[in-house]
Amino acid sequence: MISLAVRDIQHSWAKFILTGVGLGLLIGVTLTMAGVFRGMVDDAQALLNNSGADLWVVQKDTQGPYAESSSLKDDVVRSIRGMPGVAQAANITYFTMQVQTAGRETRAMVVGVEPGAGGLPGQPGHLLAGRHLTRSHYEAVADIKTGLAVGDRVQIRRHSYEVVGLTQRMVSSGGDPMVFIPLKDAQEAQFLKDNDAIVNDRVRTAANPGFNRPGVPGLLEAVQNLQTSSRNVNAVLVQTQAGWGAEQVAEPIRRWKHLTVFTRSGMEEILVQKLIATSARQIGMFLVILAVVSAAIVAFIIYTMTLGKIREIAVLKLIGTRNITIASMILQQALGLGVIGFVVGKVAATLWAPVFPKFVLLLTQDAVMGFVATLVICALASTLAIRVALRVDPAQAIS
Repeated sequence: MISLAVRDIQHSWAKFILTGVGLGLLIGVTLTMAGVFRGMVDDAQALLNNSGADLWVVQKDTQGPYAESSSLKDDVVRSIRGMPGVAQAANITYFTMQVQTAGRETRAMVVGVEPGAGGLPGQPGHLLAGRHLTRSHYEAVADIKTGLAVGDRVQIRRHSYEVVGLTQRMVSSGGDPMVFIPLKDAQEAQFLKDNDAIVNDRVRTAANPGFNRPGVPGLLEAVQNLQTSSRNVNAVLVQTQAGWGAEQVAEPIRRWKHLTVFTRSGMEEILVQKLIATSARQIGMFLVILAVVSAAIVAFIIYTMTLGKIREIAVLKLIGTRNITIASMILQQALGLGVIGFVVGKVAATLWAPVFPKFVLLLTQDAVMGFVATLVICALASTLAIRVALRVDPAQAIS
């Protein structure tokens, strides 16, 4: 039985291999779509893991800082550090923008963190090169996906920043690489207005008699100074002490500080089930459609491949070859085609996945499921081809 299938393949091996390669490219696209879906979920989880936080303290009645806007005063962190069960707490800001460097633009999430040697929530945990932020102004740590290198300069709003460190896999929920800058610079970049707007606000304030009172010297200057300073952050990231549960620490903060606090599970639900849910469902539906189309094409290929050998099958039946031998030949060729197609598809998906602009996560379990599904589809398609082959009238087929 085996030699019969092998000999038939040897008779037209080039056609068989090319068919397997074409099928493999289709399987590779299907595996890649599954990897895109997995990558979206992994980006959201990586954002939470890289923050190093157990709790996210945000503005009351919001789902910030990733899904909604959130604004807190930066002195809130001092009172949170004094709450029971809190080991560390740090202010942080997030905003996405086009950062400019060397005449090109890169979409990135700019993160404002408190400078230090690392270890505070929100700071990059691992550096590939360079060092952490140590100064309060004009330094940056960038993800390598931005294309920046240590020593490069990047333009963020009004100021230019020197890249002093490089990190990896620090991305937003949308897959944009992160650029870390000192918190004070980030507050200015995110919350302050441009110079023309500030001048116009000063004129409006000076024209307001409530702020420009002749008998109250210094009032106008004080109000104008408030307009040119920012003390807001998007969230406070909290690490809990050993032996304390996240919810156990979060409840007093909600009760006494009148803030919204999310645990890791709550924030993951917001990111995965709300923020990226629509995109994930769309890719999931496209993946289902692609899988159905792939199955139909596989069945069509095997069916037409069998029809192309009707005369050979008729001759085999005339010389007394048993039906089970013919069925085994068709099944073995179908499974062989599936194996070749899957190997080509897996190799192709592995090679082109790093080229994609967003992260493509190819899991072993998806590959195993894809391999099993490919063999099952090939086996089912071969049953239809076998039924056609066994109904062939030798005399009519040869004539």
